[in-house]
Amino acid sequence: MKVEATKEHEWLKQLVGEWTFEHDSPAAPGEAPKKHTGTESVRMIGDVWAICEGRSEMPEGGTMHSIMTLGYDPQKQSFVGSFLASMMTYLWLYENGKLDEAGRALSLHAEGPSFSPEGGMAKYIDSIEIVSADERILRSQVQQPDGTWVEFMKATYRRVS
Repeated sequence: MKVEATKEHEWLKQLVGEWTFEHDSPAAPGEAPKKHTGTESVRMIGDVWAICEGRSEMPEGGTMHSIMTLGYDPQKQSFVGSFLASMMTYLWLYENGKLDEAGRALSLHAEGPSFSPEGGMAKYIDSIEIVSADERILRSQVQQPDGTWVEFMKATYRRVS
């Protein structure tokens, strides 16, 4: 059975290629954020799944490896996917992913462990914004107990090939 790619699957294809990225990690009060760099290789499985394999050096030493899967489920009418990384044990599942009106930014919703001292679970949004054919931005936000959203990570990706 052949799966027919939709315009949403076509959107994912613009991520395919080799990328470098940089982002600042949050710092303790009074300290400057630390810059991190890495690489990402994105390929398609068939015409409907994007597989993003990342690698970067950890601030404490060692290398972090990550895998993000992205697809579109026509039955749910939403983007879906997952994220896992070598420095964590939680498997993030993306649901209810939607493109913005301009078709430039994809928002992916997930639930995962809270960063708060109280622990528990929190709601997250990862968004991928296409700036140009050779640049994109990944932002991560977490919902606070009062319902507001706080951005805690922003990474800029630049195409190598």
